[in-house]
Amino acid sequence: MKIKIINMGLLIFLYMFSLSLYARFDIGIGKADITGPAAEVLFMGYADLNQVAEGIKSRLWARVFIIKDQITKDRVVYVVIDTGMAFQAVKQAVIARLNKVLPGYYNHRNVVISATHTHSGPGGFSHYALYNITTKGFIKQNFDVIVKGIVNAIFEAHQNLQPGEIFTNQGHLDGANRNRSLQAYLQNKDAGDYPAEDTRMVVLSFKQKGQLVGVLSWFPTHGVSMPKENKLINPDNKGYAAYLFEKYAKDVWGINIVSAFAQSNAGDMTPNINLDGSGPGNTAEKSTKRIGELQFKKARDLVLQSGQKINGNLQYRHLYIDMSKQSVRREFTSGKMEKTCTAALGYAFAAGTEDGRGLDFFHEGQLQENPFWQIITGLLTQPTAQQKTCHAPKPILLAQGNAKPFPWSPEILPISLIQLGQFVVVALPGEFTVMAGRRILQTLTKYYPDARVTVMAGYSNAYSGYITTFEEYNAQHYEGGSTHFGPWTLAAYRQAVSELAQSLHDINKLQNAYKQEPKPRDLSKHQMSFDLPVIHDQAPLSKQIGMVERDAQSEYKTGDEVVVTFWSGHLRNDLRIGKSYLYVEQFYQGQWKTVATDNDWSTSLQWRRVDPIWGSSNVIIRWQIPDNTTDGLYRIRHVGAFRQPITGKVKPYSGVSKTFYVGLK
Repeated sequence: MKIKIINMGLLIFLYMFSLSLYARFDIGIGKADITGPAAEVLFMGYADLNQVAEGIKSRLWARVFIIKDQITKDRVVYVVIDTGMAFQAVKQAVIARLNKVLPGYYNHRNVVISATHTHSGPGGFSHYALYNITTKGFIKQNFDVIVKGIVNAIFEAHQNLQPGEIFTNQGHLDGANRNRSLQAYLQNKDAGDYPAEDTRMVVLSFKQKGQLVGVLSWFPTHGVSMPKENKLINPDNKGYAAYLFEKYAKDVWGINIVSAFAQSNAGDMTPNINLDGSGPGNTAEKSTKRIGELQFKKARDLVLQSGQKINGNLQYRHLYIDMSKQSVRREFTSGKMEKTCTAALGYAFAAGTEDGRGLDFFHEGQLQENPFWQIITGLLTQPTAQQKTCHAPKPILLAQGNAKPFPWSPEILPISLIQLGQFVVVALPGEFTVMAGRRILQTLTKYYPDARVTVMAGYSNAYSGYITTFEEYNAQHYEGGSTHFGPWTLAAYRQAVSELAQSLHDINKLQNAYKQEPKPRDLSKHQMSFDLPVIHDQAPLSKQIGMVERDAQSEYKTGDEVVVTFWSGHLRNDLRIGKSYLYVEQFYQGQWKTVATDNDWSTSLQWRRVDPIWGSSNVIIRWQIPDNTTDGLYRIRHVGAFRQPITGKVKPYSGVSKTFYVGLK
């Protein structure tokens, strides 16, 4: 009996030993819908009051990757969300909810939330005025959907944690970005040492039991392939890349994966190759798809190559710093101690980007103050003489850091560092230009000389505008005018990153930093909204909500577009999270089978207010029939909810087009 027990113990030991050789990490993958209100809500990104949501081109998602070290039991969460920014308010609310549903596992130090930076999603989900002014204030419905979706995706990933392997690979992708601020870039003392574009793509592949379950990619290109004229919700080029990879994995490989395309140092990297707000396609949608397709194909190729298996400890560090009052050591400056400044924006901020357009009264490179604008903006926030000196040569247009009772943008900001063996990623809360990102990585690799892959992940955990190099800042183009904390902002970030990196080797440094760590303010109880609610819905006389107004034709060929219009309710009555407002269905083996939804890029749903007083509206559903569509009978079904007059009760409805035949060309 004793021998059997010993043998059993030996078997268990050998099993655990073999498991540790196979997989150092537990891996969890999750995904959840975060599509906010798709009608009569302003978008976040372009700050254009005419860019009001009118429907959906494709849904927005939160994609989650959890990594747990089987030996140390440490774990980290990396979240990629299809939003313009990852605002600090969202991170705070997510952590608060995680403390309730998964207490003891996740906190603000081991969770990174990073945005893809699409400019085609609803706004109003910050707690700071600078980002809510152009969205009619705080939009609780949108905020709640984003927070709930992130938590749901993390919960899903937590539930499916299993032993797995992680592989990394990197390569170069040409034709998917271009430097939109070349004149400023060329001011860098080392501009000639590097290309003006960062074409490096880094990919992590996640496997469970030898099968691919997740892909996380970083590549710098802005989420502005869709212009400000677009009013249909969509995740832009990075979301399209993720859509393609997940669809390809299912259709070709027969597996379900979660694929996220995250941002890095994309501050001056535009996908608009023509540098006039367009390209490489002759329409915005074609450009979006082309840039997305390039990223998908490169990521797929990198995944298919062997890559390098990641081994070694999982470690993470996180620290809040007050970026408005950093004393920066001479090793990160021009040779003497320097300071950062209270947040302020310059005239070049209002000029807009070179591949877009700002206000006609301003231009890039503007270094002189305008007395008229000093008076106008001074009514809101008046900069002091000390602040003007601190921000020089930037002329201050808006000193948002002086606003009362709270600054209009955050100054207590997070820095996160994750190390997976010889893979290191630093997550920072802003838009770093390509050269600024390179200098961050140069600082990082000083402390990780053996690191084979390092990544700079911008747009993470909070948002604080742009970060340029000292030379670019002095040029005062759009990115420099949008750098909040003055000419030494990047130097302050480099200093903070270096200290965080050192703390991985010396825990005492981190403990000392924690003692002086400032806390970000919670503004959840200080929000205002000027967005009007839905009052009621009703169809015109002799019509009913859900009734077809314009029906399909009887027959189509592949490549044709099917257009059907329904009398509808307001899209804000029911966001259809995890579902769809539309279903393209094929009659197959005696029943209707869904072949496309409002998440598919072959479809679009446009909501249109017909009579605001009567409360009538309709939706126009389009389906561009793909070339690989099989012959058969099809129909389009619309599902929604309407708000009754007088009672205000919300009730579901549906409508269906007539059956039509699709045949090959």
